[in-house]
Amino acid sequence: MNPTADPVLTMPRARRSRLVKQVLAWGVHFYTGLGLVAAAGMAVLIVRGDPAAVRWVFVLMLVATLIDATDGTLARLVKVKQVLPGFDGRRLDDIIDFLTYTVLPLFLLWRVQILPAGQEAWLLFPLLASAYGFCQVSAKTDDGYFLGFPSYWNLVAFYLYVLHFHVAPLPGWLAVGLLVGLAVLTFVPSRYLYTSQRGPLTKVTNLLAAVWVVFLAGILYLLPDGEAPADARLVGLILGSLFFPLYYLGASWLISCRLWREERLARPSLPRQHAPENPA
Repeated sequence: MNPTADPVLTMPRARRSRLVKQVLAWGVHFYTGLGLVAAAGMAVLIVRGDPAAVRWVFVLMLVATLIDATDGTLARLVKVKQVLPGFDGRRLDDIIDFLTYTVLPLFLLWRVQILPAGQEAWLLFPLLASAYGFCQVSAKTDDGYFLGFPSYWNLVAFYLYVLHFHVAPLPGWLAVGLLVGLAVLTFVPSRYLYTSQRGPLTKVTNLLAAVWVVFLAGILYLLPDGEAPADARLVGLILGSLFFPLYYLGASWLISCRLWREERLARPSLPRQHAPENPA
């Protein structure tokens, strides 16, 4: 036996193939785990709380969202469930998502004082609603949708911040109403587009999402690191970028209404009860 031979190359082919699959599977889990690194950076920057730090919080939120949008495809590609059945990547993904989509965005809203003084306790409502949503077994439907508002509190925090500080100050009741209203929708069994699943609008939605990410990149590039006069380009990008959240909510609600109507029409109608005739 050649003592200088590579031990990997001298392995039986089946064992070598299994090792390669395991390395790839652990690589996907490591890629998912990078969301925790982003979350740690977000927490440090939120504590700082200055405009420059907040800008980088949103950059890391975008990075975490892109990781979350792509790791599922990679996991299915290398078949992580079959290769590493003892490690639950979905649980890791849920832990990271609860931090980056819910806990840290709500913490940011508290830190930058979007809500009126004394009204900060309203932030507990979306926090608890999101915990309920994450723990629902049917949070993702068999036909490829989210069921109930899918805890996009990172986007809510982003738009409340940029609209309030860079377009026009938002009235306190509007911010509170938006948080409470979306939290209530977590409990309403309406369907929301799930862009990484196959569906009737997946291609259109992903195309619009790609354009929207370009808008977000422009907004993050133009966000000032401190006090600065109003920038017309920034305002235009912020308002223009609203096309995607409005499309997403509108399309999701229309689909929900259509499916509710189809379900109602599919129910067997009960025979009408005739009143007994009067013998008199």
